[in-house]
Formats: sequence, C-alpha cells, structure tokens
Amino acid sequence: MRPYFFNVGFVVDLIKQAGEAVMDIYHQDFAVYEKEDASPVTEADMTAEKIIFDGLHQMMPDIPVIGEEHVAAGEIGDLTQQYFWLVDPVDGTADFVKKNDEFTINIALIADDAPVFGAVYAPALQTVYYTRTPDQSVMEKDGKTTAIKARKVPERGYSVLNSRTHCNEAVIAEMMKDLKIAERKPCGSSLKFCLLAAGEADVYPCCHQTKEWDTAAGHAVLRIAGGEVYNAENRSVLKYRKQGLMNPRIISFGQKLDG
Repeated sequence: MRPYFFNVGFVVDLIKQAGEAVMDIYHQDFAVYEKEDASPVTEADMTAEKIIFDGLHQMMPDIPVIGEEHVAAGEIGDLTQQYFWLVDPVDGTADFVKKNDEFTINIALIADDAPVFGAVYAPALQTVYYTRTPDQSVMEKDGKTTAIKARKVPERGYSVLNSRTHCNEAVIAEMMKDLKIAERKPCGSSLKFCLLAAGEADVYPCCHQTKEWDTAAGHAVLRIAGGEVYNAENRSVLKYRKQGLMNPRIISFGQKLDG
C-alpha cells in the first residue's frame, strides 16, 4: 500500500485531541452564537479549530490550513499552492446543540482540485473514519481498526441517507426520481459520507448549501472506499478550490457512476 507523505497517525491523534476538547464543552451548558450567515457556532468550534490549526502547522508548516471559523473571521488563507488543508472543527453544529451525538470533526488534505486525505471523527460515538493510505479507508472504533468498502446497491433498491436538519422533500424527490428506493434513514453531519463508505447505505442526496470544508474529509473517505461525490445538476465529480469555497448542490453514491 502506498504511504502518504505525512504522518497519518499524528493527524488521527490530533483529531482525537480536538474531540476531547469538544466533548468537554458538549457535557456542559454552553452558549450558542449566530454567525453572519445565520448558522450556529459555539465555543467548541473555536477550541477545536485552534487545536487542529496549531497541530497541522507544527507538522507541516509549509502547507496552508483553511478552516471554517478562520474564514468566517475573514482569514481566507492561501489557495495558490498545490496542497492545502481544509478543517471543519464541528460539522453538524445543530446536532451538537441538540446533543444527539451525530456531529463530527473533519480534516482533509486537498491536492489541486481533489481531496486526497480525509479524517472524520464522531467524538460522541468514539468512532474515527480516515484514509490510512491513498488506497484504503478505515474505521477505528473500540480499539480496532477495520478496512471499509462501499457496497453494491442491493436488489431491493437504494438505502438513502437524509439530513436530520436540512431535508426539503420536494428537492430530494427530484434528485432521486430515477432511483429505486428501498428505505430512507436520517443522519447528521458528514457521518453520511462515512456510512456510504462503510457499506451501510447507498446514496446521500444533499439539498442544502454546503462549503468545501463540509464535504472534503468525508468525500476522501468515500472516494477511497469506492464511492464518489457529484454535482447533482450534471453528475460531474465534485471539484475543490472553487470561488468562495462554495459547493453546488451535491449527491453522493457508494458506487461510482458509469462514465
């Protein structure tokens, strides 16, 4: 198996460290603030992003780090280099606020216009999904690390993952009109990409606006496990380093589409 050019174990330890800090806040009564785009933010977002930024800068000081809260504060970062890190310190802040455990911490490495490494940590579930090598995605839980692979769609049809917070039924129906649906299951945050990667579902139609840091880590885990994330309008593979780091509407499949 091909190795990465950086220490994957360091990044996994770093995301767990951020997770410990997030869980300390999760178990307290914490304040919820509103950003300019009306999305919620808490002390956990700020704390986790600082831990991750400091660690990534320590490990590889020459690679820029782009984070959701830094961008919200006007610190865009350098997007001109071949590589840059993308960080979402708490994906699914609404799930964090509701304390339903389905929130994640996300670290991705972008090369050119694609995510080539991803780590997604669900600290309340004590589960880490990450790309151990450029050829293998794994899940770490209960002290065991297991390789994961997306599944073929069962004969009975697609198992669909819907967002717990953002689910426009009319839009979803249009996105799924050409698919045979067997069941639909709600799920929060970037866990949806990881469940596709682990072969626990088949498709995730996303009908709400996302930014690149929302998708990059989960996209990497899913892609290396055999799936893909697409622009929902034309079914082209989702690219990164876009203007404003804004994604189009996306749809993710556990199995890559033909062509």
